Amino acid sequence: MADIDAIMRDVPFHAYCAVIDKLKHKERYSDPWNPYEIAMQFCMEKLSNRLVLDGQRGRLTHVLFEARGREEDRQLELEFRRVAANGKRWGWRAIDFSRAPLEPLFVPKAANLAGHQLSDLIARPLALRALRPGQSNRAAEAITNRIWDFKVFP
Repeated sequence: MADIDAIMRDVPFHAYCAVIDKLKHKERYSDPWNPYEIAMQFCMEKLSNRLVLDGQRGRLTHVLFEARGREEDRQLELEFRRVAANGKRWGWRAIDFSRAPLEPLFVPKAANLAGHQLSDLIARPLALRALRPGQSNRAAEAITNRIWDFKVFP
């Protein structure tokens, strides 16, 4: 555990994260949107803005997804492309994704990518932070300075 803690503190990365409380989401909206699509759009908005701030306007960025199966990947890619083509407008933001084009790339878990491993290590601690904010959470504390945006919805 000490080695994992050291890696999470020392590896240079930053993350944009979104947690959707599915129970609250379903209670609040009579016809709820897909929570995974909402989380993806939130993160795409933050990523797009960061790329523009970092001088990457007009440069293609690949967004990696862990492959989950042909049908699930196809649906997620379709939604991703709708968002990236500015065809999905809801909420009060209107991000122009054409400023910094994004392209999805689905990679199987067997590829054992470092980015996927880091994502796995931060997902649960952040979900617990969102769902149980009063609970002690050393894992989330270890990565707090790496999280550039943490959206909890609703």
